[in-house]
Amino acid sequence: MYNVVGVRFKKAGKIYYFDPVDHPVGTDHHVIVETARGVEYGKVVVGQKQVDESDVVLPLKKVIRIASEQDAKVVEENRSAAQNAFATCLDKIRAHGLKMKLVDVEFTFDRNKIIFYFTAEGRIDFRELVKDLASVFRTRIELRQIGVRDEAKMLGGIGPCGRVLCCSSWLGDFDPVSIKMAKDQSLSLNPTKISGLCGRLMCCLKFEHDNYESIREEMPSVGKTVVTSHGEGRVTGINASSKKVFVQLFDQGGRPKEMPIDEVVVK
Repeated sequence: MYNVVGVRFKKAGKIYYFDPVDHPVGTDHHVIVETARGVEYGKVVVGQKQVDESDVVLPLKKVIRIASEQDAKVVEENRSAAQNAFATCLDKIRAHGLKMKLVDVEFTFDRNKIIFYFTAEGRIDFRELVKDLASVFRTRIELRQIGVRDEAKMLGGIGPCGRVLCCSSWLGDFDPVSIKMAKDQSLSLNPTKISGLCGRLMCCLKFEHDNYESIREEMPSVGKTVVTSHGEGRVTGINASSKKVFVQLFDQGGRPKEMPIDEVVVK
């Protein structure tokens, strides 16, 4: 077992485990940690706990210290410098005539590296751009191509539901989303109705799917003959979100009746 704390480096970023050593680290503390990218500044979102070896990546990196006010000022200075670096990189991209969209720029805490995130339709030969940027900033340069879902996560926005995007507000990881999930939830299969700002299927289809699956297990399948307080009939549709079924009664014409599942018994 390993004693760890969970640290995030971005608001809705992935949680990474670190060894707190002897530091009195608690939830909401900001810490300076050693990462594969170098020294970084992050926020503790999971307090000290014991985890199995299978849940950590070895060797387990350590918390160097609890962050100070001076460290927080360095982070703000880095953010300001990143904005200037963004403008510089845009000029260089235009000068080189590269078909790429710059999304974000990030300095590591110790300024040992600058990371430029971009999107593009295909592979981009940015070797000359890297040389140009290195001559300007005189530090390590990394250009990282990202997908449209990552772009939405970085830029944020308001989703079709009227709320802040899940990916930019709380969703740490992207899970695979399939059209079958939309079918299982009886949603319209019109791409404009079930796609997010990124143009991909909405993430909420995934994390709501398990709930729909458990509800559907309690409900009769379409086509089943059922007994209700109004008589026998056949299930023509289900509404998992409201836990109701549509039943076409055998001795009645007209439209199917909508009934709660606790009033329906499979024959």
